[in-house]
Amino acid sequence: MRAEEIEINGERVTLPEELDEVRLLDFLRDYLGLRGTKYGCGRGLCGACTIHLDGAAIRSCQIPAGAALGRRVTTIEGLAGSPGDGHLHPVQKAWIALAVPQCGYCQPGQIMSAAALLAGNPDPRDGEIRSALSGNLCRCGTYPRIRRAIRRAAEEARRD
Repeated sequence: MRAEEIEINGERVTLPEELDEVRLLDFLRDYLGLRGTKYGCGRGLCGACTIHLDGAAIRSCQIPAGAALGRRVTTIEGLAGSPGDGHLHPVQKAWIALAVPQCGYCQPGQIMSAAALLAGNPDPRDGEIRSALSGNLCRCGTYPRIRRAIRRAAEEARRD
């Protein structure tokens, strides 16, 4: 990968030099049309803009796009593989099965944080789930369903 490229959802994307200082969130949404990543507070406090950078959950509103050069970015659209291929990540499947969303606005960030947690800890306890998702706010209060979905995704992954 060339230095001026970012791998986004498995595709190499060239970052024009004039966009180096644009927030990664804005580059994803406004320049690439990947609108699954949500703008929430713009200060890294709510978690709505959570994506994966080299596999770690980060707040995309807090880093310039240029900081992702030469790195691997995964958004909610690419979590399960190629966008549009119809596959779902185990966390996404559990979210659907348990009807987790209410308004749904925070859910992409919640799912991305949950997927990062399970990638590093395939059998988290409730306290570990709470801790890992403590920076993701849900105005509707669906936290019990979120925790159940994460436990379900972990169980499903252990069966596979």
